[in-house]
Amino acid sequence: MGSVLDSSPRQILEGGWAMVNPFDLKTALLAKHAQHVVLIHFPIALFITAVLFDFVAQWTRRRGLADAAYYNLLWAAISTVPVVATGILAWQLQLEGQKLKGILLLHLVLAGASSVLIWLVWWLHFRARRVARALPHYRLSIEVVGILIVALTGHLGGFLSGVNGPR
Repeated sequence: MGSVLDSSPRQILEGGWAMVNPFDLKTALLAKHAQHVVLIHFPIALFITAVLFDFVAQWTRRRGLADAAYYNLLWAAISTVPVVATGILAWQLQLEGQKLKGILLLHLVLAGASSVLIWLVWWLHFRARRVARALPHYRLSIEVVGILIVALTGHLGGFLSGVNGPR
């Protein structure tokens, strides 16, 4: 029997597939890995958006865009905490704490680096705002590296989840 994703609605109803209620909070919240897969999109989107705002703010000298970049970075950094926690929890629950290797190990290392870079970029913005100083120009390089590391981490995560290829 194939996957429910490969089946027509009739096969699902008549073929013995169990349908999960999409509004069943217990199933959604207690799934062994679902929280990480859902939460991960927040820091990614917030960080990329913040970097875009920061680049445009640097180019146009618009304070409103710099403020938007700062608050996006703040929420991106804060949202890395539950994302890292649920990622580690998914590893523990699904793989029962087995030793990591291959793509999963690389994903974990890059996820740590991504989180550190997001917090570092936020801290650079925070420090400059606190002492009313101009932002250092080297931050733009760190932001670009951050986006590349985040993108690579997400790409590997896609392989692990089966989105970017076979499991």
